[in-house]
Amino acid sequence: MSVMENVFLQDSPANKAGILNFSELKRMTQELIVRFELPISPTTLVGKLSTAYQQMVEVMRTYRRNSKIIAFDEPTAPLTDKEIVTLFRLITQLRDEGKIILYVSHRLAEIFQITDEIVVLKDGRLVKQLTTSDSNEAELIQAMVGRDIGDTYSHLDRNDKIGDTFLEVKNLVTDVVKDVSFDLKRGEVLGFAGLVGAGRSEVVRAVFGADRIISGEIILDGKPLKCKEPKDAIEAGIALCPEDRKDDGLVLYRGVRENTTMPILKKMIKKLLISRKREYEVTGSAIRKYNIRTPSPDKIVLDLSGGNQQKVILGRWTTDEIGTKVLILDEPTKGIDVGTKAEIYQMICDFAKTGIGVIFISSELTEVINVSDRILVMHEGRMTGQLLREEATEENILALAMK
Repeated sequence: MSVMENVFLQDSPANKAGILNFSELKRMTQELIVRFELPISPTTLVGKLSTAYQQMVEVMRTYRRNSKIIAFDEPTAPLTDKEIVTLFRLITQLRDEGKIILYVSHRLAEIFQITDEIVVLKDGRLVKQLTTSDSNEAELIQAMVGRDIGDTYSHLDRNDKIGDTFLEVKNLVTDVVKDVSFDLKRGEVLGFAGLVGAGRSEVVRAVFGADRIISGEIILDGKPLKCKEPKDAIEAGIALCPEDRKDDGLVLYRGVRENTTMPILKKMIKKLLISRKREYEVTGSAIRKYNIRTPSPDKIVLDLSGGNQQKVILGRWTTDEIGTKVLILDEPTKGIDVGTKAEIYQMICDFAKTGIGVIFISSELTEVINVSDRILVMHEGRMTGQLLREEATEENILALAMK
């Protein structure tokens, strides 16, 4: 359905005969779009919008309903800084109008920027309640994690033995990507930065065989690689942890075991049957290695936290049987608590130390700067520059991202 149909889903304007008034519906939706400062049309199908704009359509619908209590669950995860400013302005306005706002986020800076009171939950239990103005980030982290994790980035055990170039992408063109070229070295963490719509996810989806390549060349280990579908990329040693882990990364109503062993089932067949014993061995190893909080290997992944769901995907792609050479992580910390984020940062460094080339995409510039060895910046489907971690700042990345 269109943007305007989604926004006015329950009470669209109609005449006395019950016939929908499309012109009035479009006008009313356009007023909201202008208020939210969004570059979208009322008639665009929501399925064709980016994740960020889909999120803003949800927010517009909530705003339009004029509810007394409004819950925002990780609303900024896919949004740009400009869109976040717009959202916070509207939240502040709603609060001043007397609305009760429940705001869920793992981004600590947002919590201190937008809230009056903070409730900390852990494993389904209330840990602490704080007055925002009387608290600080260190106190909040300690309440969330149960310990002081200090400066997350300074404690990372990084790979200091980056190898030779083994992946080259030359003049890549898709429906979104425009003549992008880059290379990846063994044991390197290569960051991708850019605003929403810059084309970062589209680049890696094309490399993974999920999006059609119009022209260009991919070379892996000195040999041309043609990935017509993800199966080709997986067989070549390329793995993708997608931006939307629930829609694209997991089979939510299946267990941890089935999600972890999915790509390697053929290797577990004995006498025409899948070896359940081997499946449980591989899954158990992933659970222990990544500290996946699950009561059972057969626990439905929908019931796990976001951080544990992400660990299940990491466990899938880093088993010994799969032989991953290139690990693409697209927004791997989105919607994940600060303690698990620190674990994932170290996991990324550990992957690199084994010789895996890691491509790391994140909308949080602090993450990209502090985790990556080298950072590529994109704008509107084009590569606009690259920086080493030592020379990267939020200012010069944003300058390239808007170039």
